Amino acid sequence: MKKWLKRMLILLALFVITGLAFFYYWSQQTYSPSETLDELVDTTSLQYDEDWLLFEPTSKEARKGIIIYPGAKVEPEAYSYYGQTISNEGYFVAIPKIRLNFPILETNKAADLVAQYPAIDNWFIGGHSLGGVAAAKFADENPDIITGIFFLGSYPANSNDFSDTSVPMLSIYAENDGLTTIEKINETQDLLSKEAKLVEIEGGNHAQFGIYGPQKGDEQASISVSEQQDIISEVLLSWLDDH
Repeated sequence: MKKWLKRMLILLALFVITGLAFFYYWSQQTYSPSETLDELVDTTSLQYDEDWLLFEPTSKEARKGIIIYPGAKVEPEAYSYYGQTISNEGYFVAIPKIRLNFPILETNKAADLVAQYPAIDNWFIGGHSLGGVAAAKFADENPDIITGIFFLGSYPANSNDFSDTSVPMLSIYAENDGLTTIEKINETQDLLSKEAKLVEIEGGNHAQFGIYGPQKGDEQASISVSEQQDIISEVLLSWLDDH
């Protein structure tokens, strides 16, 4: 092998390795739950099973399971408030820790959990931001598993078109979302199913779909995080009860 070609291959390998190392480092700089979460949820009693954060109802056996994929680089605990709220109404709720904190890299994460809970008859999957994109992909590829899909400041990718289906869908978006803007919601609305319901949170923003503080690129919310979380919980519960 010529020396110049060998040197080029070595430089290319070093470039790739450096890029991967940088991406890994960047992916670990996550959005952690803010102090507000401790005011709303008893975080000392959170239940884990390997890399899943679980909320199991205590009053009765759950017949419906809810899977929430986190947004990119957002820790699962940031969604604990409505995870717990929904569980208190009799639903089983699960939020995964995602490899490299990017749900689009592990869209099939839900499959193992579903297999572990055969007694649950109906599964609903959704997610926040990139988590909703990943959830839609899983639902599109597993229509025999998923009963309904929900989006929290999110929408499906163009490759996951549900417009010819009647799968129950819920899209909750926020007026002041600087990342998943209302324009993006409108542009992707034709990808939703015939049974899609859209709900706008007036004054809400992107970061307050979780409880992890401000997020770069987002707009300022004019309602509190607890107000937005309560609206999300109420809308989700009403939709789940209807299906």
